[in-house]
Amino acid sequence: MAKRKYNYDPQAKLFKTLMHPARLAILDVLRTREACVCHLEAALGYRQAYISQQLMELRKNGIVEPRRDGLNIFYRVSKPYIFSVLDSARTVLGEETQFTWPETLPSCDCPHCSQQE
Repeated sequence: MAKRKYNYDPQAKLFKTLMHPARLAILDVLRTREACVCHLEAALGYRQAYISQQLMELRKNGIVEPRRDGLNIFYRVSKPYIFSVLDSARTVLGEETQFTWPETLPSCDCPHCSQQE
């Protein structure tokens, strides 16, 4: 009987990208809309350089993509079905699956948050 060969490398690469808590938090913020780095800073409390580093990994693996608007760069999820994977993981762990961040943050002065005032 011949062994079936299957390449698990793409799946392993995806899970390796997702196994960082800051990246999961960034994806939760991006769940409902795009956000700039300053919004991610205000939402998560991480430094700009750290967030940029995590976004670079998510971009490198095709999970998020940037959009420039003047001086601002906004990030959005390019593969929304990634949320099914994240929600499935939460279900397996017995956690709430419909977690979302607030649309605007008082401590953020990004264009999205400042429009809401």
